[in-house]
Amino acid sequence: MLPHLGKASPPRLTLSSLPSATSLLPDLFSSVPHTQDFTSRRRLLFTMGFTDLLTDAGAAVLNSWVNTRSYINGYAPSQADVATFKALSSSPDATKYPAAARWYKHIASFEDEFATLPGDASKPYTVYGPEVAEVTVNPAKAPADAPAAEDDDDVDLFGSDEEEDPEAVRIREERLAAYKEKKAAKPKLAAKSVVTLDVKPWDDETDMAALEASVRSIEKDGLVWGASKLVPVGYGVRKLQINLVVEDEKVSLDELQDQIAEFEDYVQSSDVVAMQKL
Repeated sequence: MLPHLGKASPPRLTLSSLPSATSLLPDLFSSVPHTQDFTSRRRLLFTMGFTDLLTDAGAAVLNSWVNTRSYINGYAPSQADVATFKALSSSPDATKYPAAARWYKHIASFEDEFATLPGDASKPYTVYGPEVAEVTVNPAKAPADAPAAEDDDDVDLFGSDEEEDPEAVRIREERLAAYKEKKAAKPKLAAKSVVTLDVKPWDDETDMAALEASVRSIEKDGLVWGASKLVPVGYGVRKLQINLVVEDEKVSLDELQDQIAEFEDYVQSSDVVAMQKL
């Protein structure tokens, strides 16, 4: 047998000898810096999309977002611009948010086309914009005399003291002007109608060839005569049924019928029997 060395046995580790988790919480949280007035500090919040655009913080995020963009999403106006535009009650302050004010004025020029712009009109404006934004937590409770500058450790991801590159501004404005010019030069489709007209003679002895020639002699801007035929009415009388295409803004059917009635040697009356929009 080995001789007893006289050393004490190591103490046994039991669960009762371990500190409880709750006893460690004060030490854990004491290492996290905090302030007495949490609501008055700006926090870096990781958000998806724009925040409340009616606040200065939200307007600043929008201004930063459109500073290098003409549109909220993509390279043409879309429902993303419409949703963001409608989230604003008025144009942002051009002095404080020049890029946002410029974007707002540009999108306002498409207001008559909002319903036809591409994109999902059901999506809210909050799904668009940056993935990370620095905003004020509960800004309504922030003290009025709070300094604008924060601690040196605060990170401003979007702020910049540099002025916008004049060359970039010139290029953007030239592209916008070219787009507007192209849009203005694009011809608008005129509203047209296809009309079927009945022209009735006095009797069966009326020269129907001369009647038709008289009707077709009427020329107007926006009037195109089409096919015609003679339709029996009774007792040997036939009426002229003629088709025509008219531009609604240029040709009045009432005035046209008055002109046809002036050929009183041949024409008794005329009626519009069918009309269809093209």
